[in-house]
Amino acid sequence: MASMKRRTIARDISWLSFNARVLQEAADPSVPLRERIKFLGIFSNNMDEFFRVRVATLNRMIEFSGKKMNMHMELAPDKILDQIQSIVLQQQEQFNEIWEQIRNELEKEKIFLLTEKQLNKDQQKFVQNYFEEEVHSNIIPLMIESIPQFPYLRDKSIYLGVVLSRRDGAMKRKYALIEIPSRVLGRFVLLPSPNPEENYIILLEDVVRYNMRSIFSYFGYDKYQSWVFKVTKDAEIDIDNDVSTTLIQKIEKGLKNRRKGRPVRFVYDKEIDEGLLQYLIKRLNLVKKGNLIPGGRIHNFRHFMEFPDVFPKKGQRKKPFIHPLLLKSPRVTDIVLEQDIMLHFPYHSFNPVIDLLREAAIDPNVISIKITCYRLAPNSKVINALINAVRNGKSVTAMVELRARFEEEINLEWKDRLEEEGVKVIIGIPNTKVHAKLCLIKKRINNRTIHYGFVSTGNLNEKTARLYGDHCLLTSNRNIMADVNRLFNYLEKWKDGHSNLKACKTLIPCPTTLRKELLKMINKEIKIAKDKKPASIILKMNSLSDEELIFKLYDAARAGVEIKLIVRGIFCMFTKNKKFIKPVTAISIIDEYLEHARVFIFRNEGKEKVYISSADWMVRNLDHRVEVTCPVLDENIRSELKAILDIQLSDNVKARWLDNELNNEYKREQAKKKIRSQIEIYNYLNQKNIKSAETIRLSLSDFNSEMASVI
Repeated sequence: MASMKRRTIARDISWLSFNARVLQEAADPSVPLRERIKFLGIFSNNMDEFFRVRVATLNRMIEFSGKKMNMHMELAPDKILDQIQSIVLQQQEQFNEIWEQIRNELEKEKIFLLTEKQLNKDQQKFVQNYFEEEVHSNIIPLMIESIPQFPYLRDKSIYLGVVLSRRDGAMKRKYALIEIPSRVLGRFVLLPSPNPEENYIILLEDVVRYNMRSIFSYFGYDKYQSWVFKVTKDAEIDIDNDVSTTLIQKIEKGLKNRRKGRPVRFVYDKEIDEGLLQYLIKRLNLVKKGNLIPGGRIHNFRHFMEFPDVFPKKGQRKKPFIHPLLLKSPRVTDIVLEQDIMLHFPYHSFNPVIDLLREAAIDPNVISIKITCYRLAPNSKVINALINAVRNGKSVTAMVELRARFEEEINLEWKDRLEEEGVKVIIGIPNTKVHAKLCLIKKRINNRTIHYGFVSTGNLNEKTARLYGDHCLLTSNRNIMADVNRLFNYLEKWKDGHSNLKACKTLIPCPTTLRKELLKMINKEIKIAKDKKPASIILKMNSLSDEELIFKLYDAARAGVEIKLIVRGIFCMFTKNKKFIKPVTAISIIDEYLEHARVFIFRNEGKEKVYISSADWMVRNLDHRVEVTCPVLDENIRSELKAILDIQLSDNVKARWLDNELNNEYKREQAKKKIRSQIEIYNYLNQKNIKSAETIRLSLSDFNSEMASVI
């Protein structure tokens, strides 16, 4: 798939390889059935975003070839698009095969997904009543041949393309469109079951199909054929350089333009009427290179992430637990002021982060809270804590990054709500996204100002914290918090330049410093290796595509530096080369939780440098975002973090090799004990939790005994 003529693997081809790993999880019979269906939904949702953003971007590269653009230009975007089309068609076939296997498994579990032609009399009556009561008022059929201007088709919606005719041939065939109102009603309808042990489900589009006669009968037709299709559109928001327009106005304009974006993919039922297909292609101005994807009867599988919970075997996701150090005190703040604590999500509970903010909101000694907000939960407890802090007289500053992709609208709403409550809201820096995850709390005790807060690899989102693997350092370390303070000064006064970022002495920020520091640390390992001393680099991240850093890792491998990589998604580095003195070990772990953390470890002649970071090794992160890389200074936390990475590097159940060919072969050694890292990490951290709880219990017991003897 990949060619050594390039010095790196094309980013978009690598991303498709990542999504193939998601598809592997859907195909794996050892994965619970409900999770397999969810992985199909994730695969589908990923593919939608890929076309909306990356394929749209490649099309723009071709269109604006030779012109100056604010993006990293691929060498041959037209050839990459051809590769994408070939790979996507192949993956679509695999997807359809996996779905058929899963449907067979569903039936073994007595879960039946029926079409409109498979209903018994009771189910027919139910579907008819449901349509009349819930669906009919949300349906507006469009007779598309009668409309001069083809109707606007919404991205993320599914449509029925309908052919109307008479069996006796007395009337000319007509075409119509129906948008399925899944946004309002959901996709799945539970049907009456003749047997309490059996579950029957029908999709909303099939409810509509069953009731075609009541929709179109007044036109005089008696035959109705329909097929599902969907259109994926360019979702990139153009932020123009008109200085007279505010960022908010630009985003609002961009959102409106996004809705009108040009189609970049057309996915349809391969059984569709040929005349209707050609008519749609013509009216939508599609071309063969516009990614016409034939598929099965069902589309928009992203809805299947919300498949009804009708499974007889209920999955029991392990509950997160409170960090053992926080068991010693009812107040998180008291512990954080004594020592650093690192929370490992989703194993540790996210509640201490919320508690830290709640305690600050009501603490009479707290003066101010400053925080960055990138992707917040729908009913954010973080926001609630900030609002309560304002109501309690605290000064609160929130950096709300409006340009978090696909969440621009909800972020505008958060901005308005926070400002209504009296929060000072910072909304962004031109041409630079704020991706750092930071909090700074200031309190005054005895005329002394104390700073504490946190630095995180993940979003401040209590919902995704149950699903994403991340690290969050709660700290009152003076050096770290001094730099966090500098970062907020920069966010508030970015027009004054980068002086506050460059002044950081402990944290390593982007876009000013991280690239340079990473190159320096890799170069040091190269020098150590050339001196015939042990040299090693361990890196964990979501994506690795930055060519300058990849080339420097090549230099390190040629010098004899041991390199171990854990990269979940995009991976553009070749790991096999005859000139590498030591082979590069690279794996990707796809499992129940999404591996989202970034950790960098450099051996540094035995004086290891260990960092957590919000930044992937991509051009956009290193050069066009505000990111933070934070050293882990506490020895116990360093040891714990390294143990977690060692477990992940030992994974031989859910790890895949990342090789030159992008084969996604599982890393499975037959002779060794099976190690599924996410389960082993939970057990490792939970065991530490149990031991700590027991120590606390014994200490309390000794204390009570002493008190009893005194009394």
